[in-house]
Amino acid sequence: MKLSICTISFRHHLHSMEQLAQFAKTQGFQGIELWGIHAKNLADELHYGADWLSSYGLETSMLSDYLPLDAPVSEMMAETERLSALAKRWGTNKIRTFVGKQGSSDTSKKERAELIVRLTMLCDYLESQGQKLLVETHPNTLTDNLPSTMQLLEETNHSSLRVNFDVLHIWESGMNPIVAMKQLRPYISHFHLKNIASRAQLNVFSPNNVYAAAGSREGMVPLFEGAIDYGEFLAEAVSTMEVDASLEWFGSNVMSVLAKDSQELKKALQLVQI
Repeated sequence: MKLSICTISFRHHLHSMEQLAQFAKTQGFQGIELWGIHAKNLADELHYGADWLSSYGLETSMLSDYLPLDAPVSEMMAETERLSALAKRWGTNKIRTFVGKQGSSDTSKKERAELIVRLTMLCDYLESQGQKLLVETHPNTLTDNLPSTMQLLEETNHSSLRVNFDVLHIWESGMNPIVAMKQLRPYISHFHLKNIASRAQLNVFSPNNVYAAAGSREGMVPLFEGAIDYGEFLAEAVSTMEVDASLEWFGSNVMSVLAKDSQELKKALQLVQI
């Protein structure tokens, strides 16, 4: 398993990239998942990139952003080209996005068809650049459940379209994450790992709350202390595929929680190998 920290976890903290890289190196992470806005804000700092990160023994696992699929085509493609260039600079071929701004059941056939056309355009371009587009399994998007995600992959039918498998959000949809992983396995290129104390507290991860500095963090718990059984899930995942994953923590005490989760995860993987 290759494990990354997410720079989005530090969205409300005053930490430099040097501090984040040093922390990731010290705690035994292999990579950093770079939030798109962070990559954009660092664009003029020319010493930052893949070579700089490799000096810490790290790599960029993924560039995570929100491509404007509902914008005019020229604007959408300009933003895609910008992110593609940043991804090259940071040495990753994976760009993550969400698909749409409403759930699959609220999306009309016409709207869905348009999104598929847009996704195909993005995939065509990124394929020409040697890159992949990862759609994240996430509520209030076209990939909010397993059937719609499978349908989207079949409709787009593009080798550059991949999946960022968010375990919690798959579980939130009512699907067993192990069952979903088995079906999506041929398309998965990355995992997001996070947990929650109970299903009743899932609203804490809604974007308008989780991105707010004063938002509630009630229910966010370390990886092995929540409602999802990550010991069971990871045992199945690592025994059947190469796992590239990020610990996605939105709560407080970021460094201490990530350090603890990393150590607990290593222990869990050792048990699987035994």
